[in-house]
Amino acid sequence: MSYSAFIDNKLSKFESVGFDVEINSEFLFDFQAALVRWAVSVGRCALFADTGLGKTRMQLAWANNIIRKHGGAVLILSPLAVAEQTRLEGEVMGIDVTHVRETQAIEGICITNYERVHKFDCSNLSGVILDESSIIKHHDAKTFSLLASIFRNTPYKLCATATPAPNDWTELGTHAEFLGVCSRTEMLSEFFIHDAAKTQDWRLKGHARSDFWRWVSSWASVVRNPADIGFDGSRYELPALTINHHVVKTEQDPIEGQLFALEASTLSERRTARRNSVNDRVSRCADIVNSTNTPWVVWCELNNESEMLTAAIDGAVEVRGSMTLDQKESALMAFQRGESRVIVTKPKIAGFGLNWQHCHKIAFVGVTDSYESYYQAIRRCWRFGQDNPVDAHVFASDLEGAVVANLGRKESQSSEMVAEMAAYTAKAIRSIGLGSATSTNCYKPDNVISLPEFICAA
Repeated sequence: MSYSAFIDNKLSKFESVGFDVEINSEFLFDFQAALVRWAVSVGRCALFADTGLGKTRMQLAWANNIIRKHGGAVLILSPLAVAEQTRLEGEVMGIDVTHVRETQAIEGICITNYERVHKFDCSNLSGVILDESSIIKHHDAKTFSLLASIFRNTPYKLCATATPAPNDWTELGTHAEFLGVCSRTEMLSEFFIHDAAKTQDWRLKGHARSDFWRWVSSWASVVRNPADIGFDGSRYELPALTINHHVVKTEQDPIEGQLFALEASTLSERRTARRNSVNDRVSRCADIVNSTNTPWVVWCELNNESEMLTAAIDGAVEVRGSMTLDQKESALMAFQRGESRVIVTKPKIAGFGLNWQHCHKIAFVGVTDSYESYYQAIRRCWRFGQDNPVDAHVFASDLEGAVVANLGRKESQSSEMVAEMAAYTAKAIRSIGLGSATSTNCYKPDNVISLPEFICAA
């Protein structure tokens, strides 16, 4: 055995558990059909497709094929209010999806919210789908531990999200562990090393970079645009997005020993800056929103911001954490149907999975350290199907500049990861015969080739 073969034999490999199937593409675009076929063939995998690329339809097609092959039931877990949206999408595709809320038998394709998963017997499912699966990206979170335990023996698994690891590649390890590829610890020991400066941080080994992304692409597909995997992506060219920054002057005394109040750096300092500027930020946001008659999504982080915004904006509907699940779902669906003009809520409540293309005005009354929350919140409106240029307004204290700069840094890191992994995804898609923009059919020759006599004689 050669040394290279010996090393290759030591590397982690993921064996597919799925099956080959022809995908009915009546309700799918060509690239969606190709990705579904890949996902069914792998069996336990992740679709890291960008927002607006149709993950809902791909999930439903995947589930439908699992049930056709093996029978049983597939459970989809989704964020709040996304379940009903998915059920309606199933109606369009001719796929029955049951929205289950309380304890009942799971039959066929069912969907419920993550908050209700403990109410159901999930021991005999054929498959499970985690919609907006970035909910499991933190390995020490209770949600990851709970879901990994409940679905440990489920034969087929699909994770779907646009932001699996927005700025930390090690977060991919929780997806690998949930899918049964390997444990997060095994992934870290093979491909990562402790950063010399910060031993609590992990850094991808330089010589393992290509091997790592090749390994990830054996169980996950990253797609930002159909063009990434050789399909026509022109229909996914989005209208312009304009980010308008509104800086609010903060009256804050300098700390002892300083002449001027410095930019907030610690969590405590950022909270103080937000509290001291809340009146001005709310007032400036309300003035802009009230000057229009178009739909708005107003994002906030603190309860007092939410209360003040709802009181200051004409016709605003608030969705807050203390409401029941049914109350939240009702308010979110009412906004989606256009029954209310302005919704005020937090990204952690409604920032994932919802389709609000009817709205092209967004406001952030304050900034967050979470690039994922910020990106996903914008993408509720700025996505496939949006016909208007999108205007996003960010209202922040002049002392929160470090937070804004941090978002920019995380955006660059995320773009780097996605670009690198998308390249390997394209190779993985083509390597198993899923075709390209011109064909998604496997080559199945009917005739045996005949060689000329002069070649046979040689």
